[in-house]
Order: sequence, then structure tokens, then C-alpha cells
Amino acid sequence: MIDLDYTIDSGIGGTARIGLVVLASDFTVENEFRRLIPGPDIDFFSARIANSPTITPDTLADMQQRIAATTSLILPGEKLDVVAFGCTSATVVMGEEAVFQQIREVQADARCTTPITAAFSAFNAMGASRIAVLTPYRHDVNQQVQSYIENAGFTVPVFGSFNQESDPLVARIDATSVTQAIEALVKNNSVDMVFVSCTNVRFVDLVCDVESALGIPATSSNHAMAWHCLRLAGCTDKFPQWGRLFDHQLAAD
Repeated sequence: MIDLDYTIDSGIGGTARIGLVVLASDFTVENEFRRLIPGPDIDFFSARIANSPTITPDTLADMQQRIAATTSLILPGEKLDVVAFGCTSATVVMGEEAVFQQIREVQADARCTTPITAAFSAFNAMGASRIAVLTPYRHDVNQQVQSYIENAGFTVPVFGSFNQESDPLVARIDATSVTQAIEALVKNNSVDMVFVSCTNVRFVDLVCDVESALGIPATSSNHAMAWHCLRLAGCTDKFPQWGRLFDHQLAAD
């Protein structure tokens, strides 16, 4: 055996490393993040958290005790610059601070986000206060989502849902269904922005067409969260191919 010399560089994610906690039942978020996070200087690394594929308030709350342990599986021993918890409805049920507390048990210095945290930041960046919300959730989850958004100071003039509790089925809702639902919500309603809630709903490929058709900005859980991760990681680059939000920076505090 010959011992060989080597040199090292900063590696993948050398500028910033983003940790992403993904639901075990999620088909969509990593696929959309791969396109929205440019890499390799800023890149994301994921681990999957055990969850029930049936989305109810109880199954969502049940994940809380596993967030820290799942975060610890992402590049063990390495510092993460940003950590994102990839479930909108679970964050609403648990509360953002409860999620952040779990993350910081493992990554004390990381900047934290969730889909709803990112959505609020997106609304502020776009100067939007009247939000049309589309979700796939069942009624009791929808009630909590709407209340959470309104309690954060935003108005929800119209709220629509596919009323589905099966997470794997949500991942198969097609583009036509999503675009037609958004059009129905916005028609005859005065709103500033559209928010499609749920990391399992496919939306990234639709955002520019939706914005062009409606004349207002639109975002989704994955779309907003990827943008927020990039901005929290210090990336100020604009990516207009991903819609109006990706032309904007974080709003001033």
C-alpha cells in the first residue's frame, strides 16, 4: 500500500449547508429543492422523519419528539448554516418555536425555517397582506392553518382545499387540478398573493404560468422555503425563472 498526499477544498456546500428534515411520506420536497437550490457552493442535505401518511392534527403533533433526532442524522458532527423542517401543517400544529427548539438541540447556531415561516417571510417580501390559500388538508387541519395565518397578521379572503388526508395521494394531485383550483379561488376575490400549502403538492413548475395568468405573485410551501433557505444562507442572487419571489430579498425587520 502506498500512502498518497492530498489537498482539500471546501467541498460541496462549502459556502453554506442547508439541512432539510423531510417527512417519510413526502414525494415532492426534495425533487423541488434539487431544482431551486443551485448547488454546489450552497447545497442541501436531508434526513427523513418517521410519520404517519394519514395527516391529522394528532399524527402531525406526534412528530415533535423526533425532530431533534432526525436533525442529528444530517451530516453528523458538521455545522449546518440553515435547517428547514419540511412540513407546513405540522409546524402549524406544534408552533414554530417548538420546532426551532428541537432543531437547536442539535444545531444550536443554525438559522431555522419551516414552510409557514418561509411563507410569512415571502408575504412580507412581496408586500402582500391579503392571501388566497390552497391546501390539500382535511377540515380540522385547514381550520388550524387558516387561524395560524390570520393570527400572524395576514388576511385570508378565500381559502380552498382538496380535503384529502392521505399524504401519498396528495403527491399525485396533477397540475391541472392545482391551476384550476387557484383560478377558482382568485376569481372575483381581491387578493395580493397566492399560497399553496403542503410540501407534497407539486407547484414549482407552475409558478411562472400562474403568476402570468393571474397578474399577482404566487408561492408554495417548497417554493417559499427554498427561497427562504437561500436568503438565510446569505445568497442574494436572483432566479427569475422561478417566479417573482426569487427576484426579492428578505424584507427589512
